[in-house]
Amino acid sequence: MTGPIQPPDLSTEKDFDGEAFAPLYTTTVTVTGGTAAHGRASGRARSDEGVLDLDLRLPAELGGDGRGTNPEQLFAAGFAACFHGALSLIARQAALDPTMISAEVTVAFDRNPQDGGYVLHIDLVVRWPGVTPDVATQLLQRADALCPYARVAWHGTPTTITLAS
Repeated sequence: MTGPIQPPDLSTEKDFDGEAFAPLYTTTVTVTGGTAAHGRASGRARSDEGVLDLDLRLPAELGGDGRGTNPEQLFAAGFAACFHGALSLIARQAALDPTMISAEVTVAFDRNPQDGGYVLHIDLVVRWPGVTPDVATQLLQRADALCPYARVAWHGTPTTITLAS
């Protein structure tokens, strides 16, 4: 090894004044194969570089075999990792030790009573032993504003849907 990995020098301040979205990182995951049930697909999910390559299966609670991961688990993992990272960055900037932070995300899949479609409900629980609630609450609010998964969950995100030929 050549030394510790240095995280990117990303600001947590409102200092970006660009006019357009300019991606810092982009990835693509393709899901193929499988069967559809409950408006959901199973199959195989693979990232463009092949690092993510896993079977998707319906959970047993929805009639599946439960022998693979499902979209709710993937979303929960992504949200927890992103929020944990945002809060850890803010903690370091506040000269606090982030090593004891844990972010637990629960994603519930249900029917939407308003339109009959499907909806997710997200619960985020943060544990940070040794930090007072007053200090933690302020930093949680900053992490919430910084984490793009929180923005998706609470405010939506620009999305495009394209049918390729």
